[in-house]
Amino acid sequence: MSVELDQRAAITPAVLANCQERFAHSPLQRTLANAVRKNGIAAVALNQDRVREMQHTFSHVVKGGPITNQRQSGRCWMFAGLNTLRIPVMKHCGLEEFELSQAYHMFWDKLEKANYFLESILDTLDEPLEGRLVAWLLEGPLNDGGQWDMFVNLVEKYGVVPKWVMPESFHSSQSRAMNALLTAKLRQDAAHLRGLHVGGERSASALRQEKERMLGEFYVALVTFLGEPPQSFDFEYRDKDEQFHRDEALTPLEFYRRFVGMDLREYVSVINAPTADKPYGRTFTVKFLGNVKGGRDVLYLNVEAEQLRKAAMAQLLDGEAVWFGCDVGKMGDRDGGILAADLYDYASVVGMPIDMSKAERLDYGESLMTHAMVFTGVNVVDGRPNRWRVENSWGTEPGNKGFFVMDDAWFDAYMYQVVVHRKYLPTELQAALGQAPIELQPWDPMGYLAD
Repeated sequence: MSVELDQRAAITPAVLANCQERFAHSPLQRTLANAVRKNGIAAVALNQDRVREMQHTFSHVVKGGPITNQRQSGRCWMFAGLNTLRIPVMKHCGLEEFELSQAYHMFWDKLEKANYFLESILDTLDEPLEGRLVAWLLEGPLNDGGQWDMFVNLVEKYGVVPKWVMPESFHSSQSRAMNALLTAKLRQDAAHLRGLHVGGERSASALRQEKERMLGEFYVALVTFLGEPPQSFDFEYRDKDEQFHRDEALTPLEFYRRFVGMDLREYVSVINAPTADKPYGRTFTVKFLGNVKGGRDVLYLNVEAEQLRKAAMAQLLDGEAVWFGCDVGKMGDRDGGILAADLYDYASVVGMPIDMSKAERLDYGESLMTHAMVFTGVNVVDGRPNRWRVENSWGTEPGNKGFFVMDDAWFDAYMYQVVVHRKYLPTELQAALGQAPIELQPWDPMGYLAD
């Protein structure tokens, strides 16, 4: 680059003077700046009128259990899934409160993800170490996060158990140190497997045997952190009429089939990703995204936001909760439990407009699915929803005793996925589910895991 071009690209004294003059000639901006420095941008930009309008009342509510708490872990997708599955257990058993074990699923998810990662390493032995694919695999081989289809894989293979059968441990609730050590172990194993391959020391079958040895070590470490999952248990409880019940020697799969009884294969992930590379009415999957080898692949059906809304509302009106994924970090007040598209007027306060479309936010890294929760209610006015009741998994302190309220404009802007029974989709979209899915790259925004 020439010196002349370099000078044109630089922040020169003249450019800086223009910037300073812009601020100096805006008395209101100076006042706003003082307020932001003293109180923070959120307090100054908060739309108080919008806060007052976001009532925690709804025309239709699905009764569930008490608010859960994922604490310092990234298991929202798992908590949301188990919170939907406990509802039929509560109805079946006549329980006012009930919770399924999240530590149980965390154990199996970690073991399965370890196997999935090591198998992915075996599948990419001839890929360059410095290439984007292997770098992506090594970046986060054991994140807490997950997706709906990954949750289904765990339930269908391992069943579910009541929380007291495998309670929380220190590291299930505070997973960072555990994840760091287990991730280091997996990266070491990856280096060992690739080294054996480069040296030509082992056949493919011998490398897989080495992988199985590694999984044995990993299992022992997981038991140390989380405890060992039960093979069977006795289910004892008193129903709301104080009648005592006992079912003995149930396996986790027997418990799932007898007390949950949902056919999770009939539930589908419907997304709204309005980007040019994802046409509506088409199915998608993501390469190297999963947890259980031999389980179902992640499958999305992309539809317009209105179809997402209709399907979610229909399932709620039929009395069934809805698992969903969204970008919870946008336009939200955690303390008040409010998600509203116009909750903050940042543009007026900082003096610069930020107005990207949903597609632009996805394409340019401004937004993606970060968190999974459960819809347990909706407020319908003249046939359309204006507020959604959200069951979160952050404990009872935020929001209204742990429940959040979402406005319908926020739904359009930051909602990316709902899981509904296929019967709530129009016939043409049900048929579209049978298409061969388009494969997305692992780093596509739709490949991000909710945590």
